[in-house]
Amino acid sequence: MKTLFILVLIYISAGFTTAIEFKNEEKVVLLGNTFIERDVNFGHIETHLALALSDKRPTFRNLGWSGDTVYCHARSYFGPPQEGFDRLKKHIQFLKPTLVLMCYGAVSSFDGEPGLGSFLEGYKRLMAMIRSNSGARIVLVSPPPCETLGFPLPDMEPQNKKLALYSEAIKKLAAEEDCDFVNLFEALGAGKKRLIPPVTINGLHFSEQGYKKVAVALGDGLKVKAPNVDLPNKEKLRKIVMEKNKLFFNRWRPQNETYLHGFRKHEQGNNAKEIPQFDPLIANKDKNIQEIALSLSAK
Repeated sequence: MKTLFILVLIYISAGFTTAIEFKNEEKVVLLGNTFIERDVNFGHIETHLALALSDKRPTFRNLGWSGDTVYCHARSYFGPPQEGFDRLKKHIQFLKPTLVLMCYGAVSSFDGEPGLGSFLEGYKRLMAMIRSNSGARIVLVSPPPCETLGFPLPDMEPQNKKLALYSEAIKKLAAEEDCDFVNLFEALGAGKKRLIPPVTINGLHFSEQGYKKVAVALGDGLKVKAPNVDLPNKEKLRKIVMEKNKLFFNRWRPQNETYLHGFRKHEQGNNAKEIPQFDPLIANKDKNIQEIALSLSAK
């Protein structure tokens, strides 16, 4: 018994984790800042996970928002900063996710160690809101590393040291909050070596090539593996994923938000009734994605 106890301690201290449990018909929300939002344009993360989890028939919704932090201030329009937090709360209530993959820290890490305490408190508050409004399980994902691309772009090593600090803090937070954790910072090299070809366009924002690597690294971190699928069929699936992403983006972030729901809704607010018409179109794309992913995985 003593030997078994020691082995368990060694297993935990070494950082080994069991596979994250994915349930049937999982409703997954991807939540974070620019890093999460930009995959809407590429669809690699969802395509990879849809194939890896094809037997579970999951659905995915990307709620990424450029410049977002755990305080959600960037999500505010013309109101006070709190409006952004309240906006996300409404979206969580509407989507009712069962699993939320959260990736924050890239923006806040620029504050360095002095900002770490408030960042963690903000993260706890955000997690509590999501749990109380959906009951969703949460996976915390560390921010990815920055990339040094050479002159005239800056050396990103100092920033990667800050990201390493925040990633370690998020790992500890995940343990405290009984969440699963994916260390994307380490999985993508922790900025210790220059990748060829580069995975970002400017050291910060990932390219399409970069998101291909991100998708695999995230899948590995979640302990799921996508089957080998020939490129034409995988691209067919990814095309439908991006079509669905575009429909959902227009559903939850319409360009004329001010006229539909904001302070000018007295002018064109009657058109807001058209927004729910996106829902059956999105649901149809979900079904197509699930059917194609399942058929490709069975080959």
